[in-house]
Amino acid sequence: MQTSIFLARLIGPVMTIVGLAVLFNQRGFRDLAKEFVESRALIFLSGLIILPAGVAIILVHNIWAADGRLMITLFGWIVAITSAIRVLAPQFVMTRGRAMAQRPQMPWIAGGVWTVAGLLFCLFGYR
Repeated sequence: MQTSIFLARLIGPVMTIVGLAVLFNQRGFRDLAKEFVESRALIFLSGLIILPAGVAIILVHNIWAADGRLMITLFGWIVAITSAIRVLAPQFVMTRGRAMAQRPQMPWIAGGVWTVAGLLFCLFGYR
């Protein structure tokens, strides 16, 4: 359980801050997202950097229990899978990313999801 609490305390504040940054600076985030999806090298490199984090979470926390620990396990798997897709198929990520960046509600959805998920991690880690 100590690993679960540590990971929740690590992930929660980071996700909350990123989510709030997106919500408070939607225009800047949209511009950043458009720039990001136009660079195959940046997509590949970000996948390469993030992949070890997802695999590390899976290695130390692959717990499929019906409580807060499941969030951490799912987060690790999602990070590992999405970063592997960035490495294996950057062109696919570019195409999907361009489509998502065009949607006007994208910053609200992304910022909201990241903020709520971050707060849930914080609730689990700090309560």
